[in-house]
Amino acid sequence: MENQDPYQNQNPGQNQNPGYGANYVAPKNTSTVSTGDWIVTFILMAIPFINLIMLFVWAFGSGTPVSKANWAKARLIFMLVGIILVIIFWSAIIALIGSVAAFGQ
Repeated sequence: MENQDPYQNQNPGQNQNPGYGANYVAPKNTSTVSTGDWIVTFILMAIPFINLIMLFVWAFGSGTPVSKANWAKARLIFMLVGIILVIIFWSAIIALIGSVAAFGQ
């Protein structure tokens, strides 16, 4: 009893394998994305609303190859930048129209 491990049988219902504890990190999918997969990807990117949903699935999904996940994250960033630029552009146009209308009175 004196040489008994203090952590032994502390939680008998839990898995004792250290690879599946709280610090477990799932292995990354480093498989190559084939040409056919990219063709399907680009076809899905042409469908409105589905493209946005699939970008989030590919960017943050656990089973997606790393290269495709990085591509999806970059695409989401470019979409966000584009939306911000469109908002700035239309705000400037509305301000210009408002100033012209105020100047004309």
